[in-house]
Amino acid sequence: MSFLRLYKHDDKGVLQFREAWYDEDYGQFVVNHGTVGHQSITRETNDVAEDQAAALLEAFSVQCAEDGFAEIAREDQFWVIAQYALKSSTGTERDQYLEDKATRTITEFFAWRGLGVVDRSEFAPGKLNIFTLAPDAAKAVAGLKTCLREAKLDFTKLSIGVAPYGDPGAVKQKHPLPAKAPFSLG
Repeated sequence: MSFLRLYKHDDKGVLQFREAWYDEDYGQFVVNHGTVGHQSITRETNDVAEDQAAALLEAFSVQCAEDGFAEIAREDQFWVIAQYALKSSTGTERDQYLEDKATRTITEFFAWRGLGVVDRSEFAPGKLNIFTLAPDAAKAVAGLKTCLREAKLDFTKLSIGVAPYGDPGAVKQKHPLPAKAPFSLG
């Protein structure tokens, strides 16, 4: 799947996004855009051949550049980590289900709002960490709280931390506040 996501701040300083992708399985070219953190507007074109999709993606890229949209380098983004406290140190089958459902929920919610991407998830002793890479940390934290609550994923066991991309060890807890202990990944 060919994919391109670009951002820019509008005249009021609000972060906007545009993205386009080609889905080979469905022969569909999709353009999605909106304000980061809000449900996007989507337009699909069906029955697109692969060579047409390449041309459409190139035209999309050129138009976005003319309009001031650009990729945000990973180094300029933030780690926003959803962390669940587990009942055991190694995790159970139930925790595997939690990992799968939470990861899918976050992926879908973030994608349609330009909030970022799920980079990975991992189990640490007594914890499940889901790492997202986000251009706007505050909006990503709000998005995590919304989507995980709506999915009825044990919100009482959830903590959220934020760190600069280049220093994940500098993670600071952003939910719940005030933090009762330092946010720890391990």
